[in-house]
Amino acid sequence: MIRQLSADEICKLQEQGCSADDWSTVYITDEVSLKYIRGTRFSGEIRLGRFLKSFEMAGGMHKHSGIFNATLHNVTIGDDCCIENIKNYIANYDIENDCFIENVDIILCDGPTSFGNGVEVAVLNETGGREVTIHDRLTAHEAYLEAFYRHRPLLIDRLKQFAAQRTEEQTSMRGVIRHHCTIVDTGYIKNMYVGAYAKVEGAGRLKNGTLNSRREAPIHIGYGVICDDFIIQDGSTVEDCTTLTRVYVGQACTLGHSYSASDSLFFCNCQEENGEACAIFAGPFTVTHHKSTLLIAGLFSFMNAGSGSNQSNHMYKLGPIHQGALERGAKTSSDSYILWPARIGAFSLVMGRHTSNPDTSLLPFSYLIEKNGETYLAPAVNLRSVGTVRDAQKWPKRDRRVPEGRLDQVNFNLLSPYTIDKMFHGLYILNELEQLSGATSDVYAYQSAKISNSSLHRGQELYRIGIQKFLGNSLISRLEKIDCSSVESLLEGIKPTTKSGLGQWVDLAGLIAPKEAIKSLLDDVETGRCNSQAEFDAALRSLHADYYELEWTWAYEKILEYYQLTDDRITIEDLIAIVREWKESVVKLDRMLYADAKKEFSLSARTGFGFDGASRHTVEADFEQVRGEFETNPFVTEVQAHIERKSALGDRIIAMLESL
Repeated sequence: MIRQLSADEICKLQEQGCSADDWSTVYITDEVSLKYIRGTRFSGEIRLGRFLKSFEMAGGMHKHSGIFNATLHNVTIGDDCCIENIKNYIANYDIENDCFIENVDIILCDGPTSFGNGVEVAVLNETGGREVTIHDRLTAHEAYLEAFYRHRPLLIDRLKQFAAQRTEEQTSMRGVIRHHCTIVDTGYIKNMYVGAYAKVEGAGRLKNGTLNSRREAPIHIGYGVICDDFIIQDGSTVEDCTTLTRVYVGQACTLGHSYSASDSLFFCNCQEENGEACAIFAGPFTVTHHKSTLLIAGLFSFMNAGSGSNQSNHMYKLGPIHQGALERGAKTSSDSYILWPARIGAFSLVMGRHTSNPDTSLLPFSYLIEKNGETYLAPAVNLRSVGTVRDAQKWPKRDRRVPEGRLDQVNFNLLSPYTIDKMFHGLYILNELEQLSGATSDVYAYQSAKISNSSLHRGQELYRIGIQKFLGNSLISRLEKIDCSSVESLLEGIKPTTKSGLGQWVDLAGLIAPKEAIKSLLDDVETGRCNSQAEFDAALRSLHADYYELEWTWAYEKILEYYQLTDDRITIEDLIAIVREWKESVVKLDRMLYADAKKEFSLSARTGFGFDGASRHTVEADFEQVRGEFETNPFVTEVQAHIERKSALGDRIIAMLESL
């Protein structure tokens, strides 16, 4: 039971070096705990819990809970907190149970605050026009729509209303530090919401922000960090003198080693170190590790930036108004440069300097290479790269989010209706170039890029392999789910159960879905049929959950189109032919991956091994000790096993179909 102090208790506190502007506004719950309140000044309304427990510190030292050498104004403190050595004061804060706060300059809430909710982040265009309103339930998909669907102003207004409602719900006159938080050796903390189990160690300044921490996924803020107008989601780490201004950090992100960012969004599992970001939209798994790397005014996701990667958004005419995009899975090599505006296709690799504003969005899995100041394009070659497959395998394994409460709906598939549709377009483009310029032309021109003869024909083959692999994958997955006891049940079972999924698909920063389904949802938002943030998020989760059913609708239509079949005339023999072609494509592509991996074990790859040893035997022995043998490399053995598994699967499906 909370109560006022008695006269004896006031005297006891005064003997322990405490004072108050008005003792009648100081409330306690436990008389025994008073001995752990020393050297403290109170003003305004103060409510104190009991102090019965001790904190075990690193090295085995223990500190008893209590309040020591602090000034408190309008503060509520829960049970078993330790608050010690507050240089200035704590004002207008609610501090919950089991918090440890030591050696802090000031913790202050000044007037109504929304803790970073409602801050507008000027992504892509530094001068404005694509602002995203951040809040503590923001997803990558909502942010994508708010930034890129400006052609639907009513939608933007409705999304901003959702954000404004959430901002109003979070607005308070008092700061909040939830239970089991640690804040030590920190400078300036103002207008902050600090979630449960957060740990703040040595931060320089945290102002107008939210640390949306929770027990299952605590947040860590490290030494020298400065953050203004921000939100950081659960499971993330920001440390080592990182500076953030008007920034949203999604779940399970890592920012460190003096990284700096302004007006930027980072969604789940991003890793940003050493470099700089300005006005970027970093979708899931955007990674940069190098001090010389600048990401500016761009859209990225599943991206890895090489050292010295740079972009320009300023032509010194109308200001920094240009923007660009590296679609999902794109990479940049060391010292690469792109002059915005530009758009790089999914899972492409950029090498060298590119100033001709290339748009390769319809030619995914390509290499962009600089030769003599010009952009050369090698379509589809990244399909056969071991690096691409390795990336696709590692992303799900590197998802550090806890399963419960994930905000971003992330589709990890390398091949999907989104990328395969682009392959269809890419194959059409290459065929058209060949037809218009002739099959024997040395170089083909595509927009601002050049494509060599060999690159064009190789790209045609690889796109066909990719299309056949995806369509076969989808067919086999369908066959494994349906009744295949008779020809009639099988042919009926492969027919889609919904028409939703046809047409173009889009990638909403990790969520892959049919464009028509997204349009329908956005119509509902505009008309008010979807009238809350919760309903909107639930609809996006539902689209993600229904992905494979929707994918089959699209794939079935493409199977009919690609193999020149009709819905009422497809036969078992047709299906057998598709599976056989799938098996050949899978094996052919895996053998290309095997050959690409072997390059890492070539003689040239051994340069730099065998220090101080003149013999070839020493070089090979050193190489094998460090890198292992090619045939026992985990990736190589997995490729070989994949060939065997898929060959056996194809044979089993063909045998099943032939038996009908």
